[in-house]
Amino acid sequence: MNGLFITFEGPDGSGKSTQIQKLSDYLKERGISHVKTREPGGTIISDKIRELLLSPDYSEMANETEVLLYAASRAQHVREKIVPALKEGKVVLCDRFVDASIAYQAYGLKLDVDKIIEINRFATGGLAPHRSYLLDLSPEKARQRLLERNDLDRIELKQTDYHERVRSAFFTIYNENPQRICMLNGEKGIEELFSKIMTDFDKLWSRYQMISGGRSQ
Repeated sequence: MNGLFITFEGPDGSGKSTQIQKLSDYLKERGISHVKTREPGGTIISDKIRELLLSPDYSEMANETEVLLYAASRAQHVREKIVPALKEGKVVLCDRFVDASIAYQAYGLKLDVDKIIEINRFATGGLAPHRSYLLDLSPEKARQRLLERNDLDRIELKQTDYHERVRSAFFTIYNENPQRICMLNGEKGIEELFSKIMTDFDKLWSRYQMISGGRSQ
């Protein structure tokens, strides 16, 4: 695969969606062929699973069911959308990927980390991002931002201690993958954050162009 796979991670309310859209707009301005997508979702089948996962109507969902539904959605997404785009040499921008499952399902739900990793390795076929932008934000600040939206999903409605475990997990994941993950302070202004992302992406893109011979632009 000749494309470049970039993911955005972080607690709910950290500003991922805003930053991924800004990077998408930047790539469009530069004429860089890319795909912007999200998880759970990204395909018709995956979006159907997303409805089950996030609806507050299903508060009785077992933890194991949640894990497998996320993995099922991801398996379809990877094979139907992400891998084909990468094979075409495109940049793929994805809002959440396996790091989120490790943080939310393994640490958030207090499940076996190795098992979650193995399930997702099977679901993705071993696909991993080239770069991940991790926006950090305290649970208190995240909650404040989420409440401004008024309509919280099943995951966002979980208790503060759950979201504290998720935030701590993202730090653990970062410490284990410092070469891949770019950690950012989600409390900074939108433009300041994007400036850092743009600077990092430009360096990443330059290296990628050298390796690929400029095939993706």
